[in-house]
Amino acid sequence: MSSTGKVALITGANKGIGFEIARALGRQGTTVLVGARDEGRGAGAAEKLRAEGLDARFVRLDVTDPGTIEGARRRIEEEFGRLDILVNNAGISGLHGWDVPPSRVSLESVRHVFETNFFGPIALTQALLPLVRKSGGGRIVNVSSGLGSLTLLSDPGYEFYGANLLDYNTSKTALNAFTVSLAKELKEAGIKVNAADPDYVATDLNAHSGTHTTAEGADTPVWLATLADDGPTGGYFNGRRPIPW
Repeated sequence: MSSTGKVALITGANKGIGFEIARALGRQGTTVLVGARDEGRGAGAAEKLRAEGLDARFVRLDVTDPGTIEGARRRIEEEFGRLDILVNNAGISGLHGWDVPPSRVSLESVRHVFETNFFGPIALTQALLPLVRKSGGGRIVNVSSGLGSLTLLSDPGYEFYGANLLDYNTSKTALNAFTVSLAKELKEAGIKVNAADPDYVATDLNAHSGTHTTAEGADTPVWLATLADDGPTGGYFNGRRPIPW
């Protein structure tokens, strides 16, 4: 396999969509850094990818832990001197069931979800941005959800209109806002920042009730991670097509 010479970090890459993103980028010849909280699972995922002939390396990373963020930053700087692709994929659901109405969702659950789904990506991106700037055309992909779209959630005809999840949905809406803000800042630097809705993918997050495979869910994030110089920035995409905020 020919190497692209690029280096990508994917958070939450030990399973699900994150693992498939790492696999797809690796198959394109990119060195993939498998970010994961659990050392055993993360190292196992990287080993599985290496068995497929891919250049995959485990990086211990918990986006809610500043120590692991700094450790990842230092390692990437020492080993590569830059970062070409950052995929903020790690995400969690709330502490309650999926049928708890907004009026009963605890602030504890909202804060818990926001720590991983919103504050974590901000902290990690800010820490790694100096390395992304050294790429000469970096790509940042925030893995969002259609449930973060205020337009879609306001439409009674939307397939998932009834998924009224205060903690999870609002964390993805906030992540979308971060995407727009960061894209504005980095546009002149040639760094593209976009949000991806992977669709309703069967993962641990939804007890594997999704209707799409993890490989299908990885398609749009991988496309955004490898955009050409004339590709979009500051957008929100599903199936490689724009969707409303």
